Formats: sequence, C-alpha cells, structure tokens
Amino acid sequence: MSRVQGRGPQRDAKQAEQEAAAQARMAEVYREIMLRAPEHDLVPSLDRIAEVCRLLGDPQKAYEVVHVTGTNGKTSTTRMIERLLREHGLRTGRFTSPHLNDVRERITIDGDLLPREQFISTYEEVLPYVEIVDAASARDGGPRMTFFELLVAMAFAAFADNPVDVAAIEVGMGGSWDATNVADGRVAVVTPVAIDHERFLGHTVGEIATEKAGIIKPGATAVLAEQHPDALDPLLRRAAEVGASVLREGYEFGVLGREVALGGQLLTLRGRENPYEEIYLPLHGAHQARNAAAALAAVEAFLGADRLSIDVVRAAFEDVTSPGRLEVVRRGPTVLVDAAHNPAGAAVLADGLEEAFGFSKLIGLVAVLADKDADGILGALEPVLAEVVISRTSSPRSMDVDELAEIAIDVFGEDRVHVRERLDDALDFAIGLAEAGGELGGGVLCTGSVTMAADIRTLLRIA
Repeated sequence: MSRVQGRGPQRDAKQAEQEAAAQARMAEVYREIMLRAPEHDLVPSLDRIAEVCRLLGDPQKAYEVVHVTGTNGKTSTTRMIERLLREHGLRTGRFTSPHLNDVRERITIDGDLLPREQFISTYEEVLPYVEIVDAASARDGGPRMTFFELLVAMAFAAFADNPVDVAAIEVGMGGSWDATNVADGRVAVVTPVAIDHERFLGHTVGEIATEKAGIIKPGATAVLAEQHPDALDPLLRRAAEVGASVLREGYEFGVLGREVALGGQLLTLRGRENPYEEIYLPLHGAHQARNAAAALAAVEAFLGADRLSIDVVRAAFEDVTSPGRLEVVRRGPTVLVDAAHNPAGAAVLADGLEEAFGFSKLIGLVAVLADKDADGILGALEPVLAEVVISRTSSPRSMDVDELAEIAIDVFGEDRVHVRERLDDALDFAIGLAEAGGELGGGVLCTGSVTMAADIRTLLRIA
C-alpha cells in the first residue's frame, strides 16, 4: 500500500518537470521566431513563402480558404467567419494577426489555440525548410524570412496536419504580396479600406485598395464591405479582370436593423435570399454589425445560402468573441481596451463608445506607434474623452511620450493632458482620474495600438 501511495508524489514531480521543460522550450521557440524581422520590416515578395510551401508539399492547397483583407475589422470578421463555419459542422482553421498575449492565438483549430506541444512540433517541422530558403535568399543578397512568413508557413502546415475542411485566413498587411496570398481563397472578403501602412501600401485609398485587391482570385467570390469610392473602383476592376463574382454591402447583403442590447446588440442581417432576424452579437458598435453582415455573406457564398440554418447562425454569433476590441477588462471603474491604431479605427471606436456606454467621465490612456497618425487618432477620440493620459507600451516602436504629449496638447489643450512614462503608473493614474470627485459612471479607455490592448490585458492578468 505504501509503495502505491508513494507513486503519486513521484508522478506529480515528473509531470511538473515535464511541464517546466515544455514551457521552457515554448519560450525558446517564441524567442527564435521573434528574432526574425518583424511584420513592419519586410521586402515585399511571395517568393520566399511560396518556396517554403513548395518544399512542404503546398499544404495551403489541402483545404478550402476564406481570405480576409481590409484596413480595419479584419480580425473580428475572420473570427466571425470561422465561428459560423464551425457551427455548420466543418472542421476549421483560423489564422489571425497580431496576437495579444500568446503567439498561439494566431493559429487555431476548431476555435482552440494550437496546443503548445503541436506548436513546437510544427515549428520544428517547418524550420529546416525555412532555413533552406534563408540560405538561398542570402546567396542572392536577400533577407531571411520574417517572423510573419514563418508563422504563415506554420499555420498552413498545422491546418494540413490536423486536417481542416476550411481555413479562415486574415491577411497580415496589404494583399497581393502578403505571405498569406500563396493560398487561393474561394471567397475573398475586403473590409473597409482606409489609410494605413503607407510605407508599403501607398499614400491614397485607391493605391491601398489596389494592393488589397490582390487576394481576389480567378473564379472566386469577392465580398466587399461598404467602401470609399476611391477604394471600390480598383476592387471591382480586379474582380472583373479575374472573373470573380461580387457581393456588395448595401446591395446583396447588409445590416437591416440593430438595437443596443445588454453586452452587445441585436441585429437583423440581410442575406442573399432572406433576412436573418434576432441575431444577438456580444460585441459593441455599428462597425461590428457590418463585420457580422460581411462574415455572413462570406459563409453564404462558401456554403450556399440554402445550407444556412437560422438557428445555427444565431448560435454561432452568440458565441463570437473578439478580444481587444471594445473589451471590458475591469469594472469599478470600467476599464476598456481597444486596438484601434489608425484614425478610421479610432473614429468607429468613438461612435461605438457613445452608443454602447453611458460614461459620465471617460479618461483616455493612449500610446501610439511612431509610424502611425497620432494626430488623427487623438483627433477622432477627443470628443469622447474628458482627459487623456499619455504613455508608452512595451513595443520598441512606441512613440516617445514627450512627442506624443505635444501632439495631444495641440488636440486637447494642456489642461486635459497628463504624461506618465510607465504604463502601470499611467493606468493607476487614469483610474484615479476616473474616480476623482466621487464621479459615478467614470471609465478608462486604453487604446492607440494592439500592443496597448495586449499590455493592459497583461497588467490586469486577463488570459
């Protein structure tokens, strides 16, 4: 009896040792991945990722793909598409970027993060082929593959290994030369196009839309959210050139009605044949309703409208999540995080705040990356913020606080701007401002970058 009882602690110790070793290996793998060039520092080309995929046996051709691009709303729309497909009985893969707190958020199978052991084994499977391509590129004076290209290759391999029926794949940046574009989407979704990533995509909405239109492949269905006229023209032109059919928001699909509801909104969505009524979406803002309409149109195009059940559609949307998008991460006072990082995103954020939240006093905690339009972001937020606290995030690209503060003073006036270098101090200070004077209904909005949302979630220990 004593020997049997003695095995428990030994087994527990061994399990703890194995767990510690696995965590250490995962941390090592993550460091190796992140040592590669980041997403914003790349040489636009599909050659490297295409060669890695060829060496892997072109895993991206082993399943169907729904491909999503645009400027804002890509991640939420991709998550909705995957959830709808999964609820209709398909085995799904999902690739989104960037991640908030765990790199495995980028690659999911049936809605679950790729298990740590499988993430490590997929990395080890793909790495030798990546190194072959790195060496060939170096001989020609070219760069190593970026960490984004490596993660795309891993996602394609993981989806083939599991295997999935369909993958909902979000573009990282642009479209034509984005690493995800070696996959051929049967459905291509374009969320609203606005100015962002000008260094790589162009300085006008038309130039950026032309780049994003590259995901529309011959014979595909293009699902186009409502667009600026300058963006719509190149998207329609690309569809005509490759013989793709087109579904446009406001014509073939859209939002027929919506009401603010507890924790979200109640929608009536227009499909290709019939309306979908009493759809509860646990996300805030008109922009999320439009994302839902685009996602539904994409799944109708993929499955066929006659295969969608209203009860299944309702169940899928009720279960949708989109972390870091008008997400409540603390109450008393309420603290929200949102990953808005350009003026268009900040504008829809402001609209969503006014509609869904009745703050008596809202304090902004803002940090912006150095290559972003800080003036435009702050300008869009100014009408909904009583005061703003300027800080910086863990990103090495975060704008200097004094520089950002100068911009904020121009927008808000000196009396409404505060500066705290450390983000934890800034959060405490912002909460204090929201509570000052016994103000009821005060809140804090933390925004300006994806890193801001991630860092605040980490500080508040949100998994």
